[in-house]
Amino acid sequence: MITPAEITKLAQLSRIKLTDADTQSLVKEFDSILIYIDQLKKVEVSLDIKGRIGAVKNIMRPDTVEDISFADREQLLNEAPQREGDFVAVKKIIAQD
Repeated sequence: MITPAEITKLAQLSRIKLTDADTQSLVKEFDSILIYIDQLKKVEVSLDIKGRIGAVKNIMRPDTVEDISFADREQLLNEAPQREGDFVAVKKIIAQD
């Protein structure tokens, strides 16, 4: 059901390096998973939801504003692996298609 080319494409998108043996193994594993899913699709399930309708309800809480202040901002910024001025520096992440 799934081809080695599709596995290779998924590996590239996931930035995972696979050997040919890994690819063949994953083809077999994916096929067995997809066969199992097809079997699950064939199962007929009937749900009696009439008795459960009143049992489900949302639990709501009011939104509140909390004042969160840090005693020592400099100490907090010093905990960061990298910083630029008063900000934590993070790696730039851009999706590549």
